[in-house]
This record gives sequence, structure tokens and C-alpha cells, in this order.
Amino acid sequence: MSTATYAFRDNLTMLRRNLLHARRYPSLTLQLLLTPVILLLLFVYVFGNVMSAGINGGHADRAEYVAYLVPGILFLTMSMTSLGTAVSVATDMTEGIMARFRTMAISRASVLIGHVIGSVIQTLMSLVLVLGIGLAIGFRPDATPVEWIAAAGLLALASLALTWIAVGIGLVSPNAEGASNLGTPLTMLPFLSSAFVPVHLMPGWFRWFAEYQPFSPTIETLRGLLLGSEIGTKNAVLAVAWCLGLTVVGYLWSKAKFNREPRR
Repeated sequence: MSTATYAFRDNLTMLRRNLLHARRYPSLTLQLLLTPVILLLLFVYVFGNVMSAGINGGHADRAEYVAYLVPGILFLTMSMTSLGTAVSVATDMTEGIMARFRTMAISRASVLIGHVIGSVIQTLMSLVLVLGIGLAIGFRPDATPVEWIAAAGLLALASLALTWIAVGIGLVSPNAEGASNLGTPLTMLPFLSSAFVPVHLMPGWFRWFAEYQPFSPTIETLRGLLLGSEIGTKNAVLAVAWCLGLTVVGYLWSKAKFNREPRR
């Protein structure tokens, strides 16, 4: 077989390994998935009327706030799931399996690619579950088939970007606990974006950061696609640029760290 064929086979093997791990040890994935689900239910049924009244100038409409909230919760789900990837990679590094893989006649890139593809698959499955819960509590998208395809592509691209960053975090972390701590910014940034309230309602000194950080333009783009509302060229361009940029940075960072000598 050719080198490319061997590399493809190794990628599939590593992907299968990571999916089997996720199936046999689902506690971490479930724990990370429960947080966005709980926040979704909390913000809808406890804070929904208050939040919608604040956004709509005193007019409370929980159904309208559900439509606003769900796209942001989908990105929060991605950031939470990527934290599990960082922990998984750090665990592999500290338990010595990565050093073992280095001595085997396999494609070195397949070790990381297996983690990335496996994580993206798990993330997309989590997004389907969260979206289903959103539909059950009143989320009603207004998207054409083309907009649904564009929304799915955006979610997949954003998931790929966050996963590569999470892999880099896992590779530089001393242990699983360290990976969880270093990955905290990934889970905090959605709270500092337009996920829960519009950017224009935020304090002026904070508005610039919230508007241009990675999550706000991607959330606004997804919101526009799912609800059939205006997206704006700026948000669409920033969303794609952030996703592609973070993917490249995460890939190069992870590759550089993985190619270093294994930890002693």
C-alpha cells in the first residue's frame, strides 16, 4: 500500500480508539454536556421573562428570548465539549501512551487527527441533542435548506477550530487537571459574548471586546442563519476568519508541541 493509504488507515484506527474511549467512559462528556443544557433551561424558565424584558425595552416575551438564546447555547456546548478534548489529550500524554505511539510504525499525525475527528463527531452529536431540547422548549427556526446547510457548515468549522486549540492545550498541560484549568477561557468566552444579551446593551468600555472576540460574530452569524434574519457582511467575514485562523493556529501549535521529545 502507498504511504497515503497507510496514513489513512492509521487515522481511522486512532479515530476508532477515541470513539471507543468516549463510549466506554461517557461521564466526562455527559458532565460537560449537562452544563449548557442546565443553563438553557435556567435562562429560559427562570430568567427568560426578565432577560427578554431587558432586551425589548420592558416587554417580556419568553418565546422570543428562546429564539435569541439557543444559538448562543450551541456555541457554549462546543466550548464545553472541547474542554473534554483537552483533558483527554493531557491524559494520554501523562499516562505514557503518546510516548508508546511515537515508537510504533504509524503515522504520527494520525494520533492527533484521531483526537480531532473524534471530538468533532462527539461535538456535532451534542449539538443535535441540545438543539433537540431547544426545539422541545419552544425554539422555532426559520431557515431555508441552504441556510441549514450553511449553519451546519459553520458549526462544523467552529468545532474544528476549538478542537485544535483544545488539543494544543492538552499537549502543554502537565496533567488532566491542568488541562481543565488552562481550558477555562474556552468556556468563559461565550459568557462574554452576545450569547445571552446583545452587544449594544453592554457597557461601552466592554462592548468593543465583546463585539470582536471569536464567539460574538460566529453566534450572530448562526443566529441569522437559523432565524432568517440579517447577518451582516462584517459578522460573516469575522466568523469565518476567526474559525479558519484558530484552526491554523491550533494545528501548528499542536503539531509543534507533539513533535517535541516526550515528557519524562
